[in-house]
Amino acid sequence: MIALGRRSPFAPPPGAFERQLLPIVSVMFASLAPLLPEISTAPALPPFGFMMLLSWRLLRDDLWPVWIALPLGLFDDLFSGQPLGSAMALWTISFLVIDLIDSRLVWRDHWQDWGIATLAIAAELVLALGIARITGGAMPIVLLLPQIIVSALLFPLLARVCATLDRFRLAR
Repeated sequence: MIALGRRSPFAPPPGAFERQLLPIVSVMFASLAPLLPEISTAPALPPFGFMMLLSWRLLRDDLWPVWIALPLGLFDDLFSGQPLGSAMALWTISFLVIDLIDSRLVWRDHWQDWGIATLAIAAELVLALGIARITGGAMPIVLLLPQIIVSALLFPLLARVCATLDRFRLAR
């Protein structure tokens, strides 16, 4: 009997697209979080799509090219309610900054990944608020603090989810 998630020894190895399909679908699924029924007067839901993207990028730096942030950001923009192109630009900038950090550091540990992700999430939320203000949205920046704190505290959990999905992806 073949174990669930295992390939037959006679099956061909998975292609590059098959290896990237699970991470892409997980980011897209996390980007659908704004569709959850929620009633609040201030932003409370963390940017799960961006957090999942960061988790994958910090876990596997060789998984995606930098341009993958554009289509995934477009998908997030379609469901988040942000102006079209804001996640595309901010996610791509985050990928470029993380690439710059990777070129400077020899290695990273969990604490550094957590710090990088916290700074990226805070910058993404503040800059997204700035873009929303340009297009007519108005909200005090102080209301972002609980969302940033909750996002920073939830990042290790999403990193663990990505690690579990990665083990499943590589076992196939």
